[in-house]
Amino acid sequence: MKPFAPEELPIKKVQWESLIPLIGTANRSIAQYEGVLYGVPNPAVLLSPLTTQEAVLSSKIEGTQATLGEVLKFEAGEKPEEEARRQDIQEIINYRRALTAAEEELKTRPFNLNLLLRLHEILLQGVRGQTKARGQFRKTQNWIGAPGSPIEKAQFVPPEPLLLDGYLDNWEKYYHADRPDALVQLAVVHAQFEIIHPFLDGNGRLGRILIPLFLFEKKILFRPMFYLSEYLEEHRDEYVSRLRALGNSARPWNQWIEFFLRALDEQARKNAAKARAIMSCYAKLKQQLIAVTHSQFAVPLLDQFFARPIFQSNSLRFSDPRPSRQAISSYLRKLREAGILKVVREGGGRRGQVLALAELVNLCEGKTTI
Repeated sequence: MKPFAPEELPIKKVQWESLIPLIGTANRSIAQYEGVLYGVPNPAVLLSPLTTQEAVLSSKIEGTQATLGEVLKFEAGEKPEEEARRQDIQEIINYRRALTAAEEELKTRPFNLNLLLRLHEILLQGVRGQTKARGQFRKTQNWIGAPGSPIEKAQFVPPEPLLLDGYLDNWEKYYHADRPDALVQLAVVHAQFEIIHPFLDGNGRLGRILIPLFLFEKKILFRPMFYLSEYLEEHRDEYVSRLRALGNSARPWNQWIEFFLRALDEQARKNAAKARAIMSCYAKLKQQLIAVTHSQFAVPLLDQFFARPIFQSNSLRFSDPRPSRQAISSYLRKLREAGILKVVREGGGRRGQVLALAELVNLCEGKTTI
């Protein structure tokens, strides 16, 4: 197969009339989600588990097997025995770190290719793809196909590396252009990035990180907290086939854009419902913690539980005034007895007990796991 030659952006063959109903629906759903998100006090804390779950699901599309619970346990000091699972978890943690780094960068300057390189460097740090030109655009030909298959049997061959600079320049300019609709623009931005496939590894995860970053930079969302990977994982076959179809001569851009707009619409409604459920969970647990602990530290405790729903008992930190160690132990004991916290691992020696706010973890997982 020959390397593919992408169409120059903007796409000239978009049939806008058929997209108008989907554009309206998707924009309304995202605006409603933005309203919910704006009403979340301290979203960085309350929605932290959802951000981690997005990283889990985006990585799962690429074949990782780790769950949200396993990531949270790992961060609490419960490391898996299998090296492969540890690598999976580190990839997920890197995804979250890259998203956080990008948000900070975008507060002071526009998205650019140098930031893209930095995100790639973070994404592949200490994981399986770290030897594949981390933080560098590829200088060799890559291809997509079955593991170990030669280029002759590739399902898709991205553009040749000597032409990457031109394609990336065109892509970056389109990213910042004023277009008739930002969500259609985002559909094209994501797809064209995957077509260009500018890195030897990590293209899929980086392409999905771009989705909340674009919505944030375009001021469609006030925080880059949009969790599309749930929909893309559930519809993985269609997601992949719609992207692959863009690599043939027919170039069915409308079919891809329609799929992407439906994904944004449905996931925006799911995100809003889950954010409301988390706020409701927080309000209920706040009253329960106050009633159980009878302490001024009930809310600071709860905020720490939400920021890290699985934690070591000796990892809790408070600003002044702070409770004594004996008081913290008493609070945790009462919360265990009330069934609010569950024991994941008993303490011993210098190892603290590992506890979980099971209701929150299960809510984010969408099933009972703890």
